[in-house]
Amino acid sequence: VEISHLNIPWDFTEDCSLSLSGTTFLIVAYSAVLAVGLVGNSCLVLVIARHKEMRNVTNILIANLSFSDILMCVVCLPVTILYTLMDRWILGEALCKLTPFVQCISVTVSIFSIVLIAMERYQLIVHPTGWKPMARQSYLAVALIWITACLISVPFVKYSILTLPFQNLTGPFQVIDQPVCMERWPSVQARQAYTTSLLIFQYFLPLSFIMLCYLHIYLRLRRRKDMVERGRNTKQKNNKGATRINILLTSIVVAFALSWLPLNIFNTVFDWNHEAIPSCGHDIIFSFCHLIAMASTCINPVIYGFLNNNFQKQLKSTLLHCRCWDVAERYESVPLSTVSTEVTKGSVLSNGSNSINT
Repeated sequence: VEISHLNIPWDFTEDCSLSLSGTTFLIVAYSAVLAVGLVGNSCLVLVIARHKEMRNVTNILIANLSFSDILMCVVCLPVTILYTLMDRWILGEALCKLTPFVQCISVTVSIFSIVLIAMERYQLIVHPTGWKPMARQSYLAVALIWITACLISVPFVKYSILTLPFQNLTGPFQVIDQPVCMERWPSVQARQAYTTSLLIFQYFLPLSFIMLCYLHIYLRLRRRKDMVERGRNTKQKNNKGATRINILLTSIVVAFALSWLPLNIFNTVFDWNHEAIPSCGHDIIFSFCHLIAMASTCINPVIYGFLNNNFQKQLKSTLLHCRCWDVAERYESVPLSTVSTEVTKGSVLSNGSNSINT
């Protein structure tokens, strides 16, 4: 997802400053997203780090997703709201280059982690007797994700510059020459080629792949439920579990698609036809789209953690500084990543890994 810089209005005599209510809304909204994102994702990482029995493939990927969201909250959210409200860059050239670089890394890591989670769940549920990824392999996958994300994000370091855009401008009106952080590419075609590639590889392809994986999972769980119901009188229990999983799978895809859709549309329009965006409306439109995208940092811990009873129990244990939480306590009967499709067993089995999955 491209990191858009603030546009330079052509009509310099027009007052483009935000109203008091608009400024207040942005500050409150960004602060809420920052607080919820930090607390939620930190809890996920803390629980997984403190409990060795929870360090399986899925949970390692979830922790990686949460860490990238924390990075987004710490680096990108404060800088974005400060730059938007002040309409000039006061953070120096180093942060001018570092901020879009880190945001592109964080977005890429988050999306690739979600894709790997979908792949892991697909393998365990659709092909339960086939190859199963190991924890050490997930660490290797995490390392490759970060290396790939860094390489993809390098152009932002190279082409993000701190400049005075009006230093050579003359006209009948007075312009306050303020530094801005913007991207200066060798050509418009180069910028469009790069940002379009990001759009494809950071949104459309991952979304299509995730939808395909979860569609296969949904069909397999539905078929398994029908077969079990014919063999046993457990219709009500299985209906409840299958319905809950179906809702979760749908929410994962919908949350991913909707949270990043507005920003992708905005960046696409800006890259290919920036005149279509009103000069004074640019900042507020971008802030709204960016805010929705950043809300994904709050949604991920809710979907992957707080909706799961296992995670809630482990979090209580961690917060109460209790090292020996009752391991005999009954866990959820339908952990998504450990669903068994063997009908002869007659029930959903857990592999004992206490995954943070619902």
